[in-house]
Amino acid sequence: MSADDFLPIRGWDHVEFYVGNAKQAAHFYDKVFGFRPIAKLGLETGCRDRASYVLEQGKIRFVLTSALTPDHEITRHGAVHGDGVKVIALEVEDCEAALRAVKQRNATILQPAQVFEDEYGTIKTGIIKYAGDTVFKFVERAHYRGPFAPGYQPIQARGSTPVGLAAIDHVVTNVHLGEMNYWASWFERVMGFTQLTHFTDKDISTEYSALMSKVMEDGKKIKLPINEPAEGKRKSQIDEYLEWFCGPGVQHIAMSTADICQTVRLLRERDIDFLRVPETYYDDLEARIGKIDEDYADIRELGILVDRDEDGYLLQIFTQPMQDRPTLFFEVIERHGSRGFGVGNFKALFVALEHEQARRGNL
Repeated sequence: MSADDFLPIRGWDHVEFYVGNAKQAAHFYDKVFGFRPIAKLGLETGCRDRASYVLEQGKIRFVLTSALTPDHEITRHGAVHGDGVKVIALEVEDCEAALRAVKQRNATILQPAQVFEDEYGTIKTGIIKYAGDTVFKFVERAHYRGPFAPGYQPIQARGSTPVGLAAIDHVVTNVHLGEMNYWASWFERVMGFTQLTHFTDKDISTEYSALMSKVMEDGKKIKLPINEPAEGKRKSQIDEYLEWFCGPGVQHIAMSTADICQTVRLLRERDIDFLRVPETYYDDLEARIGKIDEDYADIRELGILVDRDEDGYLLQIFTQPMQDRPTLFFEVIERHGSRGFGVGNFKALFVALEHEQARRGNL
């Protein structure tokens, strides 16, 4: 830990989704995405107001939570936003020190440090406000050896075959026009992050719509891009998200894999729909990108995108939204040196996204 690192982060701890039916959502992420259920909180464990299922694959941990009563924060969140991400949880070395550090830098503390204990040890957590109704949770779990957290009971479930998802690569937030710079500055001031890259509306646009993006990182593992819409002739994908999510929030979660072709094949077999770029994208792809380890015929067949920068190349693909509202979706990414985000694919992606928006009547 360097002397100027006032907020040492050990990595992603988990992402918590507020959903309408946690049991059904857990079944979906198990059977379709290959996440293994490991723990549950609910009536059986003594919790009377909510149910939560914890699922893992590789180093990724998702928590799916729904309310058991009508007059509940989670119920209200679902009525406004639909299913979506509520909590981005980061593992920290010292929860109390982390909260003190961000409070000194004017973070809004929603939950001071609390200690939770059971026979497996102790966990400390604290919560600060982020964009819209989304929050960051700091989790100190070095002294906990249980399946997830006190109050949760282990689930003895075999789970479906994993699809090869290994870790969270980045988590993207959409904000209103004019708010991107505020949140980028907030990350610098409050969290000690730095700006990795900045995409303007010239980088990400078509004839009809555009967006702007800044990617903030902690210098190690955590990357948090922030998107805002740009002025255009029609609504951008960010405008559509903000309209249907009813405010800022997490647009997509990118998950890494060591074999994107195999992962995508398995997900297609389980009926996951992916965004498809125009076929013309592949006509000169090999000439633009050069030699890669993968077969270009497989890349084209599966609809995978490829981009190269000075550090290497990456492969990526995006799912359709996970719910009827055109809000949260996922990205599958495989990196071969590249630290970028596929800037060479932005044009083709925007065309594909606009096609889907038009199909939904939202362009």
